[in-house]
Amino acid sequence: MKKLIIIMAAAMLVACSADKNKQNSENMKEQVVLENIQTRTSIRQFTGEKILQEHVDKLLHAAMSAPSAINRQPWAFVVVTDQQLLDQMGEAMPNCRCNNGAAVAFVMCGDMTKAIDGDMQGFWIHDVSAATENLLLAAHAMGLGAVWTGVYPRMERVKMVQDFLSLPEHIIPLCIVPVGVPAEQPAVKDKYNAEIIHYNKW
Repeated sequence: MKKLIIIMAAAMLVACSADKNKQNSENMKEQVVLENIQTRTSIRQFTGEKILQEHVDKLLHAAMSAPSAINRQPWAFVVVTDQQLLDQMGEAMPNCRCNNGAAVAFVMCGDMTKAIDGDMQGFWIHDVSAATENLLLAAHAMGLGAVWTGVYPRMERVKMVQDFLSLPEHIIPLCIVPVGVPAEQPAVKDKYNAEIIHYNKW
């Protein structure tokens, strides 16, 4: 009987320890994720250092892990690594920051052949935006810098990017995200604003 009590007590201690370890692991995961979201900043200047293809692959994998309406995944990506093309894009479109030492630029596009038909077609913008945010957060988590630079709905920018990259008509660039090793460390901004929060009704 005494042995049984000891065994049961030991089992309870092991179970409690496992539960505590699990809780600690979940708390740590939560802290890491929230800190990554809250400390991400836009990086517009880069060192010019190249990054590994492995990093590019991880960023694309993160982008494609985003949610999309009816799981249509209406995105397409052009990965620009050619320095001459990056410089040309940066000179033609200064807002895209492609000639500021970025190692790579991700052109985040919507594929209209995969977009929902009818009045729900515009959801492609939501979907590609979600993919873009995933990429930005992944870049920050990897110690890289990135910035979201808008293309759509400025149609002159859309046309320019399509021409630069020989995009077919059904591929619409939403934005360009240059990524590289940061050459600046801008202060983190706390954007939380309780005044714009409404519960249940306005």
